[in-house]
Formats: sequence, structure tokens, C-alpha cells
Amino acid sequence: KRYERPTEVDLLIGDPAKAKRQLNWEPKVRFKDLVRIMIEADLALAKKEAAYKEATGETRF
Repeated sequence: KRYERPTEVDLLIGDPAKAKRQLNWEPKVRFKDLVRIMIEADLALAKKEAAYKEATGETRF
């Protein structure tokens, strides 16, 4: 709820066909690789937050 926007939609479905057609755009990262990158970033942040909590006894959020 804290980060929910009033106009937030429940489901977003992207289709890069229009960008490819109008802008001649091609993705540089495959979706599978993007998911891996995002998970690795989330895990790195979680480790930093855990270390902070252990060192200070506080959470940042």
C-alpha cells in the first residue's frame, strides 16, 4: 500500500513490436537475462540491508 499509486493498474503487458516497427529498436538484453540481473541486484541489496541491521540493530525502511 505504501508505494501504490492511485492509478496503478493490476496487469501490464508489454509488446516491443511497436518500438521495433517505429523506432527500429531491438532489445540488448534477453528477458531471461534481465530477470537474472534483477534477482542478483535484489539479493545484493538484501545482503547489504541484513549487514546494516546486524551492525546497527535497525532497519533502514
